[in-house]
Amino acid sequence: MSTTTEQGAAFRAEVRAWLARAPWPYGLRNYGGTPEASDVPAGRQWQRTLADAGYACLHWPVEHGGRGASVLEQAIFAEEVARAGVPRQLNIVGPDLAGPVIMRFGTEAQHQKYLPGILRGDHLWCQLFSEPEAGSDLASLRTRAGHDGDGWTVDGQKVWTSAAGAADYGLLVARTGKERYQGITAFIVDMSLPGITVRPLRQLDGESKFNEVFFEGVRLPGEAVLGEVGQGWQVATATLGQERLSLGAQAVGMFEALREVAEAARERNLLGDVLADTITSLWMRIWLLRATWLRAISADTELSSPAFSVLKLVSSEVHRDLGDLATAALGADAMVDADDSPLVHRMLVGRAQTILGGTSEIQRNILAERVLGLPREPTR
Repeated sequence: MSTTTEQGAAFRAEVRAWLARAPWPYGLRNYGGTPEASDVPAGRQWQRTLADAGYACLHWPVEHGGRGASVLEQAIFAEEVARAGVPRQLNIVGPDLAGPVIMRFGTEAQHQKYLPGILRGDHLWCQLFSEPEAGSDLASLRTRAGHDGDGWTVDGQKVWTSAAGAADYGLLVARTGKERYQGITAFIVDMSLPGITVRPLRQLDGESKFNEVFFEGVRLPGEAVLGEVGQGWQVATATLGQERLSLGAQAVGMFEALREVAEAARERNLLGDVLADTITSLWMRIWLLRATWLRAISADTELSSPAFSVLKLVSSEVHRDLGDLATAALGADAMVDADDSPLVHRMLVGRAQTILGGTSEIQRNILAERVLGLPREPTR
């Protein structure tokens, strides 16, 4: 057994033993990367429990309260919490996105002000990037930030903002100049400021994890700028490169969902040859997802690598097909309320997975251009 394999096995045993004895807050559920408002109290308490045990923000440097963990250790932890049925952390945006870019682009004062609150779960963050006219093409954003004395005034709209209703801070990109890329600046926004309105978007499954956010004359101080003025595109691309770590660990939950689908079909006498073949095919695809993830992390691939778009693409489409499979397994029962069946919930949200966090079409473009070296498609 190699040293890396031995270390990985030892770390997995350590994490699994801790999860078996860790105190779980009342009401904690595996809500994924984004809590609903009702999940936040238990999520905050869980983040503090992780921090006290040294498992919060594993990938952060030791000097900022992390563990300086390798990609392999991060992946093992993600897989074990998925297996245990608890969240990896309070939410994705603070520990995985905002924290690392604040370390990279922020001032020392920003480090001291924001990082401890992210580490311990005192502050929930949201990502204010997408707009009604700027989803996949973020560089076409229209939210504007104009100079106002020694600060800035922001006007515009964001959409599909996860956890905005409960967030304490947001990572905002806004247009500060005419240039397509150099005219964008990143800001740290206190979500309690006057002029910010959050409107929840109710989903088919009854949850409201996404929101519209409106800015009307929101006044930001000069120290709200993250990085340099005009450096927002670099901040945005660095942020978006951090989102792929836990994708392979989702295979644990997918296997459990597949078992539930097969059992539901069997109970309804719907498990015929065609459905059994579909289940078998999906089972193999989930194993391929896990193998691809393990291969990527064993090579210690940087999390910002476009190769991780493979994981996003495969996991999204497996989620989608699991939802379709749930429909077939439930038969007429697919029309019942989502609260009555996790499989109905899976059916309703499955297709959204190929859109949120980067559409499957965009992932294919990334792989074609940045991995295979194919020419870009013509643009207008």
